[in-house]
Amino acid sequence: MTTDEQTPKKRHRLSLKWKWTLGTGTGVFVIFTVVLGLLFSSFTTVLLREERQRTNDAVDIVTQRVKTASKSLTTADVEPVLRPSGRFNQPSDPSKPNQHQNLYSDEIIRTLASDNLAVTVYDRSGAEIFASRVDEEPFKAVSGRRLTLTRLNGRRVYVERAPIYAHKGSNRVVGYVQVTNQLQDYWQTYKRMGSILIVLLLIGLLAISVFGYMLASYFLRPIADISETIERASADPQSSARVPSSKRNDELSDLSELLNGMLDQMQRYIDQQQQFVGDVSHELRTPVAIIQGHMELLNRWGKDDPEVLNESIQASLAETKRMQSLVQEMLDLSRAEQVEIDFRNQVTDIKEVVNQVFSNFEMIHPEFTFALDDDFRNATYVSMFRDHLEQVLIILMDNAVKYSQTRKEIHVAMSAAGHNVQVQVQDFGEGIAPENIDRVFNRFYRVDKARSREKGGNGLGLSIAQRLVEGYNGKISVESVLDHGSIFQISLHVLSAEERTRLEKLQAAQEPAKPLDEPLADSNLLE
Repeated sequence: MTTDEQTPKKRHRLSLKWKWTLGTGTGVFVIFTVVLGLLFSSFTTVLLREERQRTNDAVDIVTQRVKTASKSLTTADVEPVLRPSGRFNQPSDPSKPNQHQNLYSDEIIRTLASDNLAVTVYDRSGAEIFASRVDEEPFKAVSGRRLTLTRLNGRRVYVERAPIYAHKGSNRVVGYVQVTNQLQDYWQTYKRMGSILIVLLLIGLLAISVFGYMLASYFLRPIADISETIERASADPQSSARVPSSKRNDELSDLSELLNGMLDQMQRYIDQQQQFVGDVSHELRTPVAIIQGHMELLNRWGKDDPEVLNESIQASLAETKRMQSLVQEMLDLSRAEQVEIDFRNQVTDIKEVVNQVFSNFEMIHPEFTFALDDDFRNATYVSMFRDHLEQVLIILMDNAVKYSQTRKEIHVAMSAAGHNVQVQVQDFGEGIAPENIDRVFNRFYRVDKARSREKGGNGLGLSIAQRLVEGYNGKISVESVLDHGSIFQISLHVLSAEERTRLEKLQAAQEPAKPLDEPLADSNLLE
């Protein structure tokens, strides 16, 4: 198989920018076309109505002015009225009673002089007796006025026919008038307006396309940044590339923030994984070396010496047990760093858990004096998985017990601070030096490593507690005076009734939270 055959062919595609441009351009162009079409239709309708009115006026003029006393119209009856001999040019004279004929004759002249109108008058039998110009439309006798829009020589024209009566109020028909409007002015305006609209549509299409492309380029610019960031993150998962911040406050800016948050979270997981591997490798090196040394000693000559054999076996078992405890605590720490994913929407009564852990330690350590100061009378709910809250309290109480060997007294207090609840665990033991305060929550950190190992600690307890509390948006802090004891304090948000109801509904809609794969931290957890 050749290289070309192995390489998949890249499909041709249309970018989202062009899809946006074509889609918006087509939509706006269609709307623009419809609007112009409606305007064009309205304008031509008005023009057509004016031409129809002009046709009606011409028929009115003829039917009103042409009169005869005989039974049928003749040329002599029509010619003086429709072709006046210059009377419309005579000056106005109020003393002449026939001046209205001159004014009306002017109206007749204007009507008959129109290039669009062909006025034809017929006698009663249908014979043509007057024509302002040649009219190819054939004569048709009608009983009343009738206006029709018909075709003549391939073009639409208005034709109106009407009977001419002897005089007003008479029913005796003496002739007919036919007016044909060629609509020449209408068709000229129609063509001119059509050409203008076509030019406007072309200019509009060009403007819409350019504007749509520029608009799509502007709005979709973050997609190019997102795509570039994803490509760089795919090539190098530890890349620090992020989508540039945007002030647009739209869906794409939200997507950019979500992507940056996901990349930051992925970076944290990678760092945690690397730190986990490095820490485990470092911490397991010593017990593995101890076990290996004892095994080599036994392999050389110690297996024949019962005393050496027993010592090596006991030392190897002790280191194996310490490695088991270390692995368990590392797993607890790894789970603690992902509580915001696996244990969201949890609701726990912190008052009940504090009292339960307090009672358990009173029973386990009767040699200690325990005191509980609880300011809450009713149940107090926080958003935290019950097992995790119990684990944090066990870690703090266990540390207090292990580092209070002189004055065996532990005080626990639970109080309100605004919208938060604070739980304090105070001991009167060794305390912590000021230079070590900021490092007590670091993993594998021990203030006195030799004494801590004697007490069975790996330096992960407080690190696990910190990850758990901060995973639920809480805070954990410490105050200490060397040789006088320490106060560890956790602060969590108290849920209102509405918040509790909402979280319980969300929790009910999801699968119940899974318990930890291993038992909770026991008395071996310490700092």
